[in-house]
Amino acid sequence: MVASSPTKPGFSLGNYLLSDGPAGFMLSWVAGFVDTSAFIILFGIFTAHVTGNIALAGYEFVQADEESTLIHLLMFPAFMVAVAGTSLLARYARKKQWPVFAVLLTAEAIALTIFLIVGVNLSPSLIFNIQEEYILPIGIAGVVAMAIQNALMKEAKGVFKSYIPTTVMTGNTTQLTIDLVQIAVSKFAPPGDEKAALAAAESAERMGRVLPIMLGFAFGGLAATYFVLVSETWWSLVLPVIVISFMAVVAFSEHLKTAGDQR
Repeated sequence: MVASSPTKPGFSLGNYLLSDGPAGFMLSWVAGFVDTSAFIILFGIFTAHVTGNIALAGYEFVQADEESTLIHLLMFPAFMVAVAGTSLLARYARKKQWPVFAVLLTAEAIALTIFLIVGVNLSPSLIFNIQEEYILPIGIAGVVAMAIQNALMKEAKGVFKSYIPTTVMTGNTTQLTIDLVQIAVSKFAPPGDEKAALAAAESAERMGRVLPIMLGFAFGGLAATYFVLVSETWWSLVLPVIVISFMAVVAFSEHLKTAGDQR
């Protein structure tokens, strides 16, 4: 009697799209697009890069621009509240045994849609005319959306091999540089040095996950610059809404398929 070998699972497009490379690229593309769009249209507000708002608040304080200083500082508590709400939603989803990644993607899609609606309705031509009274509510709406994505990367346990930020590239650039140094140093290690070889392999694997995220963010920023200047309105933000909504549908679909296979 010949033992049958276990069958390998077939290729799943949904699983591939939600794996580190494609999912990381799409999420970072959205962050780059949203952050760049808001920075252009809101005259220097960062939605994904909270540190940038704090730095600008310090500059504006020195310039005695009290209103702009307050606007930038208010982005920080708005970000924290949104992250706290996202974390609570993730805990509730886990308690109910819902697909956390899909639920949080849905929350981000809703937040991005609100960001789009608020921007379009409050100031359709803000890009041509500084209207301070509109910058605060629009900026907070954008910060909430990106805060959800920041928290999503931490709370979606098991989806990604390890935590890699998709909204701010400073840490990714630092890690990429360290990994490049590790790979270079390993080339000079004595033959048979398994420790150096293992460290180099880990660095190469990590670079394979970090690079798509950095490229996605860069391409998102470039796309935002083009579409904002072409559309001259907030309507270009419909693109990140579509991307995140698509990811949410795929995540729910894969969850339902997995649940069905386990029955």
